[in-house]
Amino acid sequence: MKKVLVCVLSLVIALALFSACGKPDDGGEQKTDYLVLVNKQHKLPETWEETVELEDATNTIPEGVELTEDSDYLATDVFKVEKKALKAFRNLQADLEGEGIIILLDSTYRSVARQEELWSEFEEKYGLEYTQNTVAVPGTSEHHTGLAIDVCIVKDGAVINENADIIAEREIFAKIHAKLADYGFILRFPEGGKAITGYDYEPWHFRYVDSPEIAKEIMDKGLTLEEYLGAAS
Repeated sequence: MKKVLVCVLSLVIALALFSACGKPDDGGEQKTDYLVLVNKQHKLPETWEETVELEDATNTIPEGVELTEDSDYLATDVFKVEKKALKAFRNLQADLEGEGIIILLDSTYRSVARQEELWSEFEEKYGLEYTQNTVAVPGTSEHHTGLAIDVCIVKDGAVINENADIIAEREIFAKIHAKLADYGFILRFPEGGKAITGYDYEPWHFRYVDSPEIAKEIMDKGLTLEEYLGAAS
């Protein structure tokens, strides 16, 4: 009889442990992997879009700034960002504004379904080869995570949101990049990193990793996220 009771008790404990292991952390909330790697070789985890906690965000356009047809979306679009990443971004934004630097949300979360639409639109308009070189394959864009934020800047009352124009603003972006790690962000596609990341230098593309300590290590050592995670091919 004792052996039977011991076996039953062991089974109950095992089932309880199995059940606990299968539950999300933090009182039932889904735990976000802020170091998730999404690139051309690593697709978005299958359940990510079902569990990521996104919040809506809009831009406040500074008084006196005139928007053009190419930039009016900045004032009208509702952007979605993972909740902790958005809070950190707002703090970064406020810090930079104190130094006279205005950054705005330009591109954030993009669903896999929307990426499929973009791929089709580009392929129809520009052809397959151009699309393959400029548009991420659906499921491989870091924007699917909600942790990636592309920014543009306001300078001398004008919005600067064209890639070439942004790259030319090296002095401003050097100051921006110097503050990223303090808020848990890294520069996702640094200069000279294309062989590892698969993308050219993008001074506007920030990635939230949550931990300022990790972000500082990555930024101070000039690493890519792939290198930090030991996933560089």
